[in-house]
Amino acid sequence: MSFHRHELPNGLEIIAELNPRAYSTALGFFVRAGSRDETEAVSGVSHFLEHMAFKGNDRFTPDDVNRIFDELGAQYNAATSEEMTLYYAAILPEYLPKTFELLANLLTPALRTEDFDTEKQVILEEIGMYDDMPAFAILEKAMESHFAGHPLCQSVLGSVGTVSALTVDQMRAYFKDRYRAGNILLAAAGNIDWQQLVELAEKHCGSWAAGRPDRAIAEAQPQANKLLLQKDLKQQHVVQMAPAPSATDTLRFAADIVSVVVGDDSGSRLYWDLVDPGIVESADLTYSDYEGSGVWSTYLCSNPDTASENLARIAEIYNDVNRSSITFEELEQARNKVASRIVLSGERPMGRLSSLGGNWMYRKEYRTIEDDLADLRAVSLEDVRELLDKYPLGQTTVAGIGPLTEL
Repeated sequence: MSFHRHELPNGLEIIAELNPRAYSTALGFFVRAGSRDETEAVSGVSHFLEHMAFKGNDRFTPDDVNRIFDELGAQYNAATSEEMTLYYAAILPEYLPKTFELLANLLTPALRTEDFDTEKQVILEEIGMYDDMPAFAILEKAMESHFAGHPLCQSVLGSVGTVSALTVDQMRAYFKDRYRAGNILLAAAGNIDWQQLVELAEKHCGSWAAGRPDRAIAEAQPQANKLLLQKDLKQQHVVQMAPAPSATDTLRFAADIVSVVVGDDSGSRLYWDLVDPGIVESADLTYSDYEGSGVWSTYLCSNPDTASENLARIAEIYNDVNRSSITFEELEQARNKVASRIVLSGERPMGRLSSLGGNWMYRKEYRTIEDDLADLRAVSLEDVRELLDKYPLGQTTVAGIGPLTEL
């Protein structure tokens, strides 16, 4: 495998990991535009804009977009998060030219008023659907509360109020600001002709407007708070959050290990102590890293009558880990789990695309599977101790939804 990088005059970066032995090609446009880049007045616009990209432009109609992707046998989609919007496709190598043209055209949507008005109703229905999912709804509220006053507090979907009030002119202004060439990364992995990829980018992306907007990335300083939403549910759902390493912090490797040891969905301390005995429906710990900030997220779903008792059990487990760390045996087991996930994901170009684009977007670095495995093997108990001293497991933010009025 070989790595290549090129930059167009307008600032569009192109990176690729070439693997001539692969049977497929994956490519994606990573746009540095997510909910953290929005103001409260346009909350939800990044995700809404992702939907509008599939409404076509003067070159392709909405029907063309879906029909041609299907004719090519592409696996394609888009996704919006707090920090980026990704448009991607996995294809057979011979269909790269047409797929590239179609994918690039998604990033120059017409943003017609009639399409905007129609798709707004789709977005509102989507918000309603997720509002009916307690686990998702309380995670959104926990993020809003934990990152209050910080850009990461913004909801990816937005709210019924903000999306209803959003105008097409506001979306056009946001698009003009965030969808500039210097704010976009083109990444590709698998069986690719590098020169052909560069020529396609020059042809279809060379006229894109140059520039790269600023982004505030100061580390969040969350304050202790608790939020309870009463709802007639059979179970109590609770999310707890605490600060964790950012996407550029070297302690992120140790944080991945700790999240697996303590809160993985199988074989972790929370699993054996709470889930396996049938005490709770679900209990897990996840680690999420962002530009400038990171977060430990604990999720509990249990019988309301035992929710407070279960939260106390989780606190005991966390206190023990913060005080005594993890064992060498736990470290080794977690290494094996994470290593398997890295390798299994990396065996497909689509899996490599995600890693390739993420590493470059956050750290401007190319990392092979071997690099990831080497850093994983290098994590020591001393690193874990340093991590827990700086970012202990805890409950800075507590958010719950269910029948309880207090926890």
